[in-house]
Amino acid sequence: MRSMESIAKLDLAFSLFCLQNRFSQPISRVSRAISHTGDGHLYLVIGTLAWWLDGEVGQRFLLAGVLAFMLELPIYWLSKNLFKRRRPTELSPLIPSFITPSDRYSLPSGHTAAAFLIATLLSQFYPSVTEFAFMWAGLIALSRILLGVHFLTDIVFGALLGLSCASASLHWLGVQ
Repeated sequence: MRSMESIAKLDLAFSLFCLQNRFSQPISRVSRAISHTGDGHLYLVIGTLAWWLDGEVGQRFLLAGVLAFMLELPIYWLSKNLFKRRRPTELSPLIPSFITPSDRYSLPSGHTAAAFLIATLLSQFYPSVTEFAFMWAGLIALSRILLGVHFLTDIVFGALLGLSCASASLHWLGVQ
């Protein structure tokens, strides 16, 4: 139990460090735009374009994505409702929130999970975009902290969830 308290204290300290400065408001505007790219619309566009423009490779990419999200979404939902971790602003009045989250709980970060899932698939099927894809996923994860809706451990758990689900779908398809 003490380790959980230590993690919670570290999470709170990190969030306060990120959000208790004079740059929080301007950074939140950029973070909101970055975070919006992880809302899900772009994933559908990427999958559709791959399927439409890249023949069999694009079809396998799309299939891997559908399988990965079929695994990720229930685990995400179950985790949220099992852990029921409150959002940063609920735990400290010193932490501002710059957006209204789409659901009540913070663990894991769904935006981060989805971004790392897509980045993993892109890196497997389109290796030339690997660095960009993971940098983009990392920025989405960071934006969730800078918007005041997630803690550091929420995004770490989300990243691991996305990576794991993408890897599982690739394994099932015999791609890895």
